[in-house]
Amino acid sequence: MRTILITGASGGLAQEMVKLLPDDVLILIGRDAKKLHMLYTHHDKKAIFELDIRGEAQVKQVLTQIYQEYGFVDILVNNAGYAIYDDFENFSAAQVEDMFAVNTFATMTFCRLVGKEMKAARKGHIINIVSMSGLVASAKSSVYSATKFAAIGFSNTIRLELASYGVAVTTVNPGPIATGFFDQADPDGTYLKGVKAFVLQPDVVAKRIVKAMKTKKRELNMPFALAATHKFYTLFPGMSDYLARTLFNFK
Repeated sequence: MRTILITGASGGLAQEMVKLLPDDVLILIGRDAKKLHMLYTHHDKKAIFELDIRGEAQVKQVLTQIYQEYGFVDILVNNAGYAIYDDFENFSAAQVEDMFAVNTFATMTFCRLVGKEMKAARKGHIINIVSMSGLVASAKSSVYSATKFAAIGFSNTIRLELASYGVAVTTVNPGPIATGFFDQADPDGTYLKGVKAFVLQPDVVAKRIVKAMKTKKRELNMPFALAATHKFYTLFPGMSDYLARTLFNFK
């Protein structure tokens, strides 16, 4: 039986993952404990923690409690994150700082603190849910893409550092997923309509992530069309920029 810690546990993707993990002890972290209790009444082996993941002191305190009460964390899933799409000059400093705090710095904090324990135990698996936006830039996602590019760079580095200690690091880079994520990122639905051919269902993504918990795959890029786009982007950057700002500018 594994102990799995999931941040952003109230999100649609997390809900689908939990359905596939009935025999594991789940540490579910989110901003609203009441909501988490309502969502996961069916899962007996759970512990729920209400936490603002932007504060390192609070994260340390909660992790100390988790280790005392539940022991070693076998798998860390950094799932928390959000996006705002807008022209780059319209973002305030506060908006930039907050998106980095949630999407990047919180991920780094959990990786550092939980990864340290995994390194000492010489076992464990870190799964960072990032985004195709961290591999391929698109208009009006300047801040979001920056947070995700940084998260991928950090993940790729700690993978190298932890490999000899038996700790795996997987980055999951999905395209748009049909969850509540877009309630804030795309309130009028324009973007989702434009990219509907690439939209993933959360249960499909969850199945691949849960499978990766066993295989410890290095990276998951999905769907195939966007994974291919990343390859094209790498090989033909000039043409990719042109297509991204013209034919495929859906935001």
